[in-house]
Amino acid sequence: MTMPDLGPLWLTLSLALVTTVILLALGTPFAWWLSRTRSPLKPWLEAVTALPLVLPPTVIGFYLLIALNPTAPIGAFWVSITGDTLTFSFAGLVVASIFYSLPFMVQPLQSAFEAVGRAPMEAAASLRAKPIDAFFSVAVPMSARGFLTASVLTFTHTIGEFGVVLMVGGNIPGRTKVISIAIYEHVETLRYAEAHMLSAILLIFSFLVLVFVYAANKRYPVHVG
Repeated sequence: MTMPDLGPLWLTLSLALVTTVILLALGTPFAWWLSRTRSPLKPWLEAVTALPLVLPPTVIGFYLLIALNPTAPIGAFWVSITGDTLTFSFAGLVVASIFYSLPFMVQPLQSAFEAVGRAPMEAAASLRAKPIDAFFSVAVPMSARGFLTASVLTFTHTIGEFGVVLMVGGNIPGRTKVISIAIYEHVETLRYAEAHMLSAILLIFSFLVLVFVYAANKRYPVHVG
């Protein structure tokens, strides 16, 4: 059996890691705000966040391709500061993955923050803790399972992306060719042995990640209040 090129695997893991770290930084304050706000904008923003769950990936990929191309304002700005295009580049894949994986980070965090309730935060405030201190010393520890679930779901969902990354990044070896596209290419060219091997790697990895999440949730239950 011929060993397949593992370049797409490392590129996929890099994309998933970068996307997860950026979404943790951006999604945490956004989810916290959604869990606390009574703004009339809340249902609109929740709907926008959930769009990737219901839209076909090719639709999201198509609009991202239009928005990120060098003639559009965002794409032109990126070219002016980096000299490279967002489309058909690793940076473009990261931007697309952030949008596509957004609900997998925000929704678990929002649910975890809502489960914390207002009483622990009010108790911290009564002890003169600043809001930022109360957030990191009370809300974050009590939402640890939410952070774990959100991070794992975002990471694994990014690994399995196909339609969006194909539309925005194409199939450029060493640059945008991720593992899902490599599997599709192997099947299309009847190289089933390589497709089997890459698919088995994804299957085993995803299974082990889910086992880890369920085991962690069972070992570290959340106690609210």
